[in-house]
Amino acid sequence: MDLQALSDEFHRRFNEKMVAREAALGASRKAIRSSANAIRAIHRGEADEAQRLMSEARQALDEGEAATERHQDIRHAGFLHDAQKEYAEARLTEAVVFGGDLPGADEVGVTPSAFLNGMAETIGEARRTVLDLLRRGEASRAERILGVMDEMYGVLVTIDYPDAITGNLRRSTDVARNIIERTRGDLSVSLVQRDLRDALERHAEELRGEA
Repeated sequence: MDLQALSDEFHRRFNEKMVAREAALGASRKAIRSSANAIRAIHRGEADEAQRLMSEARQALDEGEAATERHQDIRHAGFLHDAQKEYAEARLTEAVVFGGDLPGADEVGVTPSAFLNGMAETIGEARRTVLDLLRRGEASRAERILGVMDEMYGVLVTIDYPDAITGNLRRSTDVARNIIERTRGDLSVSLVQRDLRDALERHAEELRGEA
């Protein structure tokens, strides 16, 4: 056995793997950053900017996946999964906030586990939108978004598989449930306050009419 030749071959293979890893890490960081900025743009109502940032994120994901095509162990190390999750969250948040149809995992172009974990995170972003709407007195839109949150949770709670397969989805689902219940409570209080305010205003008008 030529040990020097064997050593050279191992070095070549590991050097290729390191190049793939560095490329995938950089792409993942860019995708996560662009997705997070897209979500912020969505909350500000900047649809065009959000689209631009999500396109950036999608391109970065494609680059990361291309770099790891021959290195599946690197592709499934975890950082590309996290980037896919953030991208799915951005796409789903866009649909929830702007009132579009929720996309599926294949349409988004991510794995099922990344998509579902992104969906769980989207419920937190939806709560932020509900609270913003309640501050503006837009209770009807807030109720609609709460309904979407319930529908997403209805999907998440049916996924009863080991964490190793789902990417620790069970924990994210538990967090999502708590977020929904808090949001439901906030919405209920807001609606009661609105009804009480309306009743007081009607009563005040009646008193002025009798005066």
